[in-house]
Amino acid sequence: MKTRVIKLLVSVGCLAALLWWTDAAEVLARLRGADISWIALSLLAVTAATFSMASRWKITADTFGMQFSYAFALREYYLAQLINTVLPGGVAGDVARAVRARGTADLVSAAQSVMAERLLGQIAILGLMFAGFAMALLMPSGPDWAGLGWIVLAVLTGCALVVWAVSRRDHATGRFVQMILGLIHRPVFLFHGTITTLCLIFGFYACARATGTVLPAETWATLIPLVLCAMMVPLSVGGWGWREGAAAALFPIIGAPASAGIATGITYGVVLFIAALPAAAILFAQSFSENLSTKGKPDLP
Repeated sequence: MKTRVIKLLVSVGCLAALLWWTDAAEVLARLRGADISWIALSLLAVTAATFSMASRWKITADTFGMQFSYAFALREYYLAQLINTVLPGGVAGDVARAVRARGTADLVSAAQSVMAERLLGQIAILGLMFAGFAMALLMPSGPDWAGLGWIVLAVLTGCALVVWAVSRRDHATGRFVQMILGLIHRPVFLFHGTITTLCLIFGFYACARATGTVLPAETWATLIPLVLCAMMVPLSVGGWGWREGAAAALFPIIGAPASAGIATGITYGVVLFIAALPAAAILFAQSFSENLSTKGKPDLP
């Protein structure tokens, strides 16, 4: 409980500090004047990403010997997203997803399938970011990413070397990493990784457009993935605070004010929450069905 409170305070504190540091009135003005049509496009893109991620999880689960329908995968993914959005840490929903799916195999297989699916998604966006910053350094015709670009490439290269080293070890973790690296090269995972990554990136881009900022094309493989990666920091609630902070720090590089980055981050956070709301309808339907089932049973003496 104490850890959850700390994470909540971090998100609230970061947002408050950012609004104090920048022009809060401008942030509010951008939010009030947000273009609903672009927000709708962002919501559509994030929803498409959810459908793709659910399919990726089903295919990943098949690799671990688990069999369930796409409808089950989509339902559980929606529930996990809603939990991750409203609870600190961003992983509680995935834990619940693994526990609820364990009936098709066992808890270990279910947990591994969830971990593998999440890692495959993160590898896809990190791979795009690596390629984006490498291209930006080779062709410096856009924003000046020089210092930041080299730092990002160095960090990603270091992470890749660690993963490679772990995969060479003959133990459970090493074999798990080897399996993930093997899955990356399968066309179906490349397809879902591309679709999911592009949808999430477009969702953020649309939120920027909605709040009055046009992001250059090169930011699709540099700035936007970097902001989305900031949401992976577990010391928050749904990425709030870190996402807006990263956007506020990076937007000035492309000539946009920090307030534009904060407004974009807040809008994207709201879109993610709205996109996860179908889970509430799923929970209501389940509860209603269980109540009907209970009422239909005769009372036992």
